[in-house]
Amino acid sequence: MVYISGGNELLDPREIFKHTDIKAGDKIADLGCGGAGHFTIPAATRVGSQGIVYAVDILKSVLNSVSSIARLEGVHNVSSVWSNLETIGATNIPAKSIDIAFLKNILFQSKQHENIFKEAYRLIKDGGQLLVVDWGQGASPFGPAVVDRVKPANLKEIAKKIGFKLMDEFQAGNYHFGLVFKK
Repeated sequence: MVYISGGNELLDPREIFKHTDIKAGDKIADLGCGGAGHFTIPAATRVGSQGIVYAVDILKSVLNSVSSIARLEGVHNVSSVWSNLETIGATNIPAKSIDIAFLKNILFQSKQHENIFKEAYRLIKDGGQLLVVDWGQGASPFGPAVVDRVKPANLKEIAKKIGFKLMDEFQAGNYHFGLVFKK
């Protein structure tokens, strides 16, 4: 698979998935999926034909790109969902239907972290997981300005307030951190 630039090649989704309970037949929501399908396509392959991956984004052009990549890769279990994750209840996926939701490389773009976490919480089944991957605090030759990056401690506080329990914390590549929460 060829990945489009934009920082995605810095993350190995297959290695990151080892920190989750992702399995065949799961329903996954890639919240803020991005146009390359970097996590969407490998997740769709992993859950197989009995599972589904919802590619969720606010940009319709991104959703068109992911759909095209899925078709080119012969992946038929990706469903595009247009949504604003900052608006609780806006994502057209049934509540409590998702086994695992992903939030990766999107939180630095928003100041509405609590709303985004609440929307993820609404979608995830009881016992389901939320995978968060975002830019670390250290300076890097690329990526968002350090001042715009989210602090894992702040995200853990928000998640706990909403009802998530921290299950794992890990280094997700050289420039990113990973957090896994359970509902």
